[in-house]
Amino acid sequence: MKKIVLALSSLSLLVACQNGTPQKQQTAELDAKTERLPLEPKEIPVDLSNMKTLHEFSSQTLTGETFDFSTLKGKRVLIVNTASECGYTPQYDQLQELYDNYGGESFTIVGFPSNDFGGQEPGSNEEIAAFCKKNFGVTFPMMAKTPVKGKNQHPVYEWLCSKDLNGMENAEVSWNFNKFLVNEKGQWVAHYPSNVGPLNDRIIAFAEGN
Repeated sequence: MKKIVLALSSLSLLVACQNGTPQKQQTAELDAKTERLPLEPKEIPVDLSNMKTLHEFSSQTLTGETFDFSTLKGKRVLIVNTASECGYTPQYDQLQELYDNYGGESFTIVGFPSNDFGGQEPGSNEEIAAFCKKNFGVTFPMMAKTPVKGKNQHPVYEWLCSKDLNGMENAEVSWNFNKFLVNEKGQWVAHYPSNVGPLNDRIIAFAEGN
């Protein structure tokens, strides 16, 4: 019976996210259902010298400035695609908590707002920036709204999702708030789906450098 209840609860959360149910109504439910089990990253091969790294890319920020990822050399990075009207939107709170606790010279978070899933990021860059600041006090770097899949996929996400480019693994961004981990050398480390929260034990260990 418990298995049936858990299965129905998980299905309800997914449907709510896809239908754009107001995120404030789901915060407590999300905290209760977010996967907290440790997930092991893949082992980095000895030689990735012929592969691109994250540090070779650049992007525009929400405020229209150029963000050069080479400035992240020496830092561990969590990259996350975000949306303002998703059931997972309350994860902004945990992302900011993670950044407050560990962000600095050794770790950072980079957000990529995207309207690719359920039309749940319909606003302009200015509206997204205002939403993030007002509702969640976001201070980690946020890129301009951009596709993270399809023919117009941002180059950073082309790299994140293609083993031919990153040398590690093919990945598919399945919904808002998928998370990628990249090490200090700009190498691909891991990909986690939306229901793995920012305060997952493995992500915290990565942020700490363990």
